[in-house]
Amino acid sequence: MSTTPAARPRPIEIVPSVLPADFARLGDECAALETAGVDRIQWDVMDGVFVPNLTFGPDVIAACRPHAKVMFEAHLMVVDPDPMLGAYVDAGCEMLIVHAESVTHLHRSLNRVAELGAKPAVAINPSTPIDAVSHVLDLVDMVLVMTVNPGFGGQAYIATMEPKIAALRQLIDQSGSAGASGSGIDIEVDGGISADTIGGAAAAGANVLVSGSALYRYADGLAHGVADLRCRAEAASRA
Repeated sequence: MSTTPAARPRPIEIVPSVLPADFARLGDECAALETAGVDRIQWDVMDGVFVPNLTFGPDVIAACRPHAKVMFEAHLMVVDPDPMLGAYVDAGCEMLIVHAESVTHLHRSLNRVAELGAKPAVAINPSTPIDAVSHVLDLVDMVLVMTVNPGFGGQAYIATMEPKIAALRQLIDQSGSAGASGSGIDIEVDGGISADTIGGAAAAGANVLVSGSALYRYADGLAHGVADLRCRAEAASRA
Protein backbone atom coordinates (compact mmCIF):
# COMPACT_ATOMS: atom_id res chain seq x y z
CA MET A 1 0.00 0.00 0.00
CA SER A 2 1.29 3.47 -0.89
CA THR A 3 2.21 5.75 1.99
CA THR A 4 2.24 8.87 -0.18
CA PRO A 5 0.08 11.51 1.55
CA ALA A 6 -3.03 12.74 -0.22
CA ALA A 7 -2.52 15.93 -2.18
CA ARG A 8 -3.90 19.06 -0.61
CA PRO A 9 -7.16 20.10 -2.29
CA ARG A 10 -6.85 22.97 -4.75
CA PRO A 11 -8.76 26.18 -3.91
CA ILE A 12 -12.29 26.39 -5.30
CA GLU A 13 -12.76 28.98 -8.05
CA ILE A 14 -16.05 30.08 -9.56
CA VAL A 15 -15.77 31.14 -13.18
CA PRO A 16 -18.66 32.54 -15.21
CA SER A 17 -19.09 32.05 -18.91
CA VAL A 18 -20.24 35.27 -20.54
CA LEU A 19 -22.37 33.44 -23.12
CA PRO A 20 -25.63 34.33 -21.28
CA ALA A 21 -24.59 37.97 -20.83
CA ASP A 22 -26.06 40.93 -22.70
CA PHE A 23 -23.75 41.22 -25.69
CA ALA A 24 -24.77 44.85 -26.20
CA ARG A 25 -23.10 45.78 -22.89
CA LEU A 26 -20.37 43.21 -22.39
CA GLY A 27 -18.00 45.62 -20.68
CA ASP A 28 -20.57 46.42 -18.01
CA GLU A 29 -21.37 42.72 -17.68
CA CYS A 30 -17.69 41.96 -16.97
CA ALA A 31 -17.58 44.68 -14.33
CA ALA A 32 -20.72 43.27 -12.70
CA LEU A 33 -19.24 39.78 -12.60
CA GLU A 34 -16.08 41.06 -10.95
CA THR A 35 -18.16 42.93 -8.36
CA ALA A 36 -20.11 39.70 -7.73
CA GLY A 37 -16.90 38.01 -6.59
CA VAL A 38 -15.95 35.69 -9.46
CA ASP A 39 -12.38 34.40 -9.61
CA ARG A 40 -11.97 34.85 -13.35
CA ILE A 41 -14.07 35.23 -16.50
CA GLN A 42 -14.21 32.68 -19.31
CA TRP A 43 -14.59 33.68 -22.95
CA ASP A 44 -16.04 30.83 -25.03
CA VAL A 45 -14.36 31.36 -28.38
CA MET A 46 -16.18 29.37 -31.09
CA ASP A 47 -15.45 29.27 -34.80
CA GLY A 48 -18.53 27.57 -36.27
CA VAL A 49 -16.35 24.68 -37.46
CA PHE A 50 -14.95 22.84 -34.43
CA VAL A 51 -18.26 23.63 -32.73
CA PRO A 52 -21.57 24.74 -34.30
CA ASN A 53 -21.58 28.35 -33.11
CA LEU A 54 -19.76 31.67 -33.59
CA THR A 55 -18.84 33.94 -30.69
CA PHE A 56 -16.01 36.24 -29.64
CA GLY A 57 -13.06 37.54 -31.59
CA PRO A 58 -10.05 39.14 -29.88
CA ASP A 59 -11.25 42.69 -30.60
CA VAL A 60 -14.41 42.12 -28.53
CA ILE A 61 -12.39 40.79 -25.60
CA ALA A 62 -9.88 43.64 -25.86
CA ALA A 63 -12.72 46.17 -25.70
CA CYS A 64 -13.94 44.56 -22.44
CA ARG A 65 -10.53 44.18 -20.82
CA PRO A 66 -10.44 47.70 -19.26
CA HIS A 67 -13.77 47.06 -17.50
CA ALA A 68 -12.47 44.38 -15.09
CA LYS A 69 -9.19 43.46 -13.40
CA VAL A 70 -10.11 39.81 -12.81
CA MET A 71 -8.30 37.24 -14.94
CA PHE A 72 -9.64 36.46 -18.42
CA GLU A 73 -9.34 32.95 -19.86
CA ALA A 74 -10.07 32.12 -23.49
CA HIS A 75 -11.54 28.67 -24.14
CA LEU A 76 -10.55 28.20 -27.78
CA MET A 77 -13.14 25.88 -29.31
CA VAL A 78 -11.66 26.32 -32.77
CA VAL A 79 -9.95 24.35 -35.49
CA ASP A 80 -6.19 25.03 -35.50
CA PRO A 81 -5.91 27.65 -32.74
CA ASP A 82 -2.17 28.15 -33.20
CA PRO A 83 -2.31 31.14 -35.59
CA MET A 84 -4.62 33.08 -33.24
CA LEU A 85 -2.91 32.48 -29.89
CA GLY A 86 -1.02 35.76 -29.95
CA ALA A 87 -4.13 37.78 -30.76
CA TYR A 88 -5.98 36.49 -27.70
CA VAL A 89 -3.02 37.12 -25.43
CA ASP A 90 -2.75 40.65 -26.83
CA ALA A 91 -6.48 41.07 -26.17
CA GLY A 92 -5.87 40.54 -22.47
CA CYS A 93 -6.42 36.82 -21.87
CA GLU A 94 -4.04 35.57 -19.20
CA MET A 95 -4.92 31.90 -19.79
CA LEU A 96 -5.50 30.13 -23.10
CA ILE A 97 -7.25 26.74 -23.21
CA VAL A 98 -6.69 24.67 -26.35
CA HIS A 99 -8.54 21.47 -27.16
CA ALA A 100 -6.48 18.30 -27.43
CA GLU A 101 -8.75 17.30 -30.32
CA SER A 102 -8.12 20.44 -32.37
CA VAL A 103 -4.34 20.69 -32.55
CA THR A 104 -1.83 18.63 -34.49
CA HIS A 105 1.10 19.08 -32.12
CA LEU A 106 -0.20 19.60 -28.60
CA HIS A 107 3.22 20.09 -27.01
CA ARG A 108 4.08 22.79 -29.54
CA SER A 109 0.77 24.62 -29.02
CA LEU A 110 1.07 24.62 -25.23
CA ASN A 111 4.70 25.72 -25.34
CA ARG A 112 3.69 28.58 -27.63
CA VAL A 113 1.07 29.79 -25.13
CA ALA A 114 3.76 29.87 -22.44
CA GLU A 115 6.18 31.70 -24.76
CA LEU A 116 3.51 34.37 -25.27
CA GLY A 117 3.36 34.92 -21.51
CA ALA A 118 -0.03 33.31 -20.83
CA LYS A 119 -0.94 30.30 -18.70
CA PRO A 120 -1.33 27.16 -20.86
CA ALA A 121 -4.33 24.88 -20.37
CA VAL A 122 -5.79 21.94 -22.28
CA ALA A 123 -9.41 20.81 -22.71
CA ILE A 124 -10.88 17.41 -23.53
CA ASN A 125 -14.37 16.66 -24.82
CA PRO A 126 -16.63 14.15 -23.06
CA SER A 127 -15.65 11.26 -25.34
CA THR A 128 -11.91 11.99 -25.17
CA PRO A 129 -9.98 9.85 -22.67
CA ILE A 130 -7.62 11.39 -20.14
CA ASP A 131 -4.75 9.57 -21.86
CA ALA A 132 -4.87 12.41 -24.39
CA VAL A 133 -3.36 14.78 -21.80
CA SER A 134 -1.33 12.42 -19.63
CA HIS A 135 1.94 13.38 -21.33
CA VAL A 136 1.49 17.16 -21.20
CA LEU A 137 0.77 17.69 -17.51
CA ASP A 138 4.17 19.34 -17.05
CA LEU A 139 3.20 21.93 -19.68
CA VAL A 140 -0.17 23.09 -18.31
CA ASP A 141 -1.60 24.92 -15.34
CA MET A 142 -5.08 23.48 -15.84
CA VAL A 143 -6.98 20.65 -17.53
CA LEU A 144 -10.57 21.32 -18.55
CA VAL A 145 -12.93 18.35 -18.58
CA MET A 146 -16.00 19.20 -20.64
CA THR A 147 -19.20 18.07 -18.96
CA VAL A 148 -21.23 18.82 -22.09
CA ASN A 149 -20.37 18.57 -25.76
CA PRO A 150 -19.08 22.06 -26.57
CA GLY A 151 -20.86 24.55 -28.77
CA PHE A 152 -23.87 25.88 -26.88
CA GLY A 153 -24.77 27.18 -23.44
CA GLY A 154 -27.59 25.79 -21.35
CA GLN A 155 -26.95 22.10 -21.98
CA ALA A 156 -27.55 19.34 -19.45
CA TYR A 157 -24.65 18.21 -17.26
CA ILE A 158 -23.20 14.81 -18.16
CA ALA A 159 -22.85 13.21 -14.73
CA THR A 160 -20.94 10.23 -16.11
CA MET A 161 -17.94 12.55 -16.47
CA GLU A 162 -17.42 12.48 -12.69
CA PRO A 163 -15.41 9.22 -12.67
CA LYS A 164 -13.30 10.74 -15.45
CA ILE A 165 -12.67 13.83 -13.31
CA ALA A 166 -11.71 11.63 -10.36
CA ALA A 167 -9.34 9.57 -12.52
CA LEU A 168 -7.72 12.75 -13.83
CA ARG A 169 -7.28 14.10 -10.30
CA GLN A 170 -5.60 10.84 -9.32
CA LEU A 171 -3.38 10.95 -12.41
CA ILE A 172 -2.30 14.52 -11.64
CA ASP A 173 -1.58 13.75 -8.01
CA GLN A 174 0.35 10.58 -8.82
CA SER A 175 2.38 12.32 -11.53
CA GLY A 176 3.83 14.71 -8.99
CA SER A 177 3.81 17.46 -11.64
CA ALA A 178 3.54 21.01 -10.38
CA GLY A 179 2.38 22.18 -13.79
CA ALA A 180 3.75 24.84 -16.10
CA SER A 181 4.00 27.53 -13.44
CA GLY A 182 5.15 25.24 -10.64
CA SER A 183 2.15 26.02 -8.45
CA GLY A 184 0.05 22.92 -9.21
CA ILE A 185 -2.56 21.85 -11.73
CA ASP A 186 -6.22 22.78 -11.53
CA ILE A 187 -9.11 20.77 -12.95
CA GLU A 188 -11.84 22.85 -14.53
CA VAL A 189 -15.28 21.61 -15.52
CA ASP A 190 -17.51 23.39 -17.99
CA GLY A 191 -21.08 22.52 -18.93
CA GLY A 192 -24.31 22.30 -17.01
CA ILE A 193 -22.81 23.49 -13.71
CA SER A 194 -25.59 24.59 -11.36
CA ALA A 195 -26.58 24.38 -7.71
CA ASP A 196 -27.70 20.79 -8.37
CA THR A 197 -24.57 19.58 -10.17
CA ILE A 198 -21.63 21.54 -8.76
CA GLY A 199 -21.30 19.30 -5.72
CA GLY A 200 -20.77 16.16 -7.79
CA ALA A 201 -18.10 17.81 -9.92
CA ALA A 202 -16.28 19.23 -6.89
CA ALA A 203 -16.48 15.96 -4.95
CA ALA A 204 -14.91 14.20 -7.94
CA GLY A 205 -11.92 16.52 -7.82
CA ALA A 206 -12.70 19.58 -9.94
CA ASN A 207 -11.82 22.88 -8.30
CA VAL A 208 -12.44 25.42 -11.10
CA LEU A 209 -16.13 25.43 -11.93
CA VAL A 210 -17.61 27.25 -14.91
CA SER A 211 -21.24 28.31 -14.69
CA GLY A 212 -23.13 30.24 -17.31
CA SER A 213 -26.87 29.95 -17.66
CA ALA A 214 -27.43 28.70 -14.10
CA LEU A 215 -25.48 31.58 -12.57
CA TYR A 216 -27.45 34.16 -14.50
CA ARG A 217 -30.73 32.58 -13.41
CA TYR A 218 -30.23 33.29 -9.69
CA ALA A 219 -33.21 35.46 -8.72
CA ASP A 220 -31.22 37.28 -6.02
CA GLY A 221 -28.48 38.31 -8.41
CA LEU A 222 -24.99 37.35 -9.49
CA ALA A 223 -23.31 37.87 -6.12
CA HIS A 224 -25.76 35.52 -4.42
CA GLY A 225 -25.24 32.98 -7.17
CA VAL A 226 -21.46 33.10 -6.93
CA ALA A 227 -21.57 32.75 -3.14
CA ASP A 228 -24.04 29.87 -3.27
CA LEU A 229 -22.10 27.94 -5.89
CA ARG A 230 -18.84 28.48 -4.01
CA CYS A 231 -20.36 27.30 -0.74
CA ARG A 232 -21.77 24.15 -2.33
CA ALA A 233 -18.50 23.34 -4.09
CA GLU A 234 -16.36 23.90 -0.99
CA ALA A 235 -18.65 21.72 1.11
CA ALA A 236 -18.51 18.91 -1.43
CA SER A 237 -14.73 19.10 -1.81
CA ARG A 238 -14.31 18.70 1.95
CA ALA A 239 -16.75 15.81 2.31
